[in-house]
Amino acid sequence: MSVSTHIDASGAAHMVDVGEKPETARWATACARVKMSAAVAAGITEHTMEKGDVLAVARIAGIMAAKKTAEIIPLCHPVQLCAVTVDFTLGEGGMNVRAQASAHDRTGVEMEALTAACVAALTIYDMCKSVDRSMVIEYVRLEEKDGGRSGHFRRIAADGEP
Repeated sequence: MSVSTHIDASGAAHMVDVGEKPETARWATACARVKMSAAVAAGITEHTMEKGDVLAVARIAGIMAAKKTAEIIPLCHPVQLCAVTVDFTLGEGGMNVRAQASAHDRTGVEMEALTAACVAALTIYDMCKSVDRSMVIEYVRLEEKDGGRSGHFRRIAADGEP
C-alpha cells in the first residue's frame, strides 16, 4: 500500500511541510479547449461579442485565478509566482487555451497553470453563452512541467486528444 503525503497517521488530510525543500526554478504549462460553434468563434475573432473583448477578459481572469489558486484548492501551497501567461489559438472546433506559470519556490506551479487554463476557459464560456450555451470545456490537462525533485514531465497525447 502506498503512503499518502497528504494524509497523516490518523487518516486526516493535512498540508505537506515543504519548509525543508530547497527553492528552485519551477514552471508548468496547462491547456484546455472550449468547443464552440462557428458563430461564437467568429464573434470572438471579429470582436463582435456583446460582452466585449472575450480573450482580453479571459486572459486577465486566468492570470488572476493563478494568483488565487491556494485560496480555492485545499492543501495547495501559496506560491510566489514570477510570471503567468495565458494565450489562445483558434483551432478546429474550438478555442485552445494555454497557460504557463513560473516561480522560484519550494513547490511546483502545476495547479496554478491548470487553474489559469480552467478559469480562462470558463470566462470564454461566460462571455459567449448568450450565443451558444452548448459550448463544452474539454481536454483540461497538464502539458509540461519542470523543476523540483520530480524534475521534467511532458505529457504524451493519447489517440484523438489534442
